[in-house]
Amino acid sequence: MKTNKSYSKRLKVTKNGKILSRKPGFNHFNAKQSRTRQLAGKKGQNFIIKNKPKSHLMPFN
Repeated sequence: MKTNKSYSKRLKVTKNGKILSRKPGFNHFNAKQSRTRQLAGKKGQNFIIKNKPKSHLMPFN
């Protein structure tokens, strides 16, 4: 089965096996936001895969 490369580039697997993704909407137009909101966008959020197996989205399991 092929790996979905667009997803694999956006996700990160932690040491304990959790999958993290970046919060959406923080790529540009951040100058108007407060500094705390800008820094909150850097934090990863937990990513839950519901209907597809992990192996389809990521090259490692």
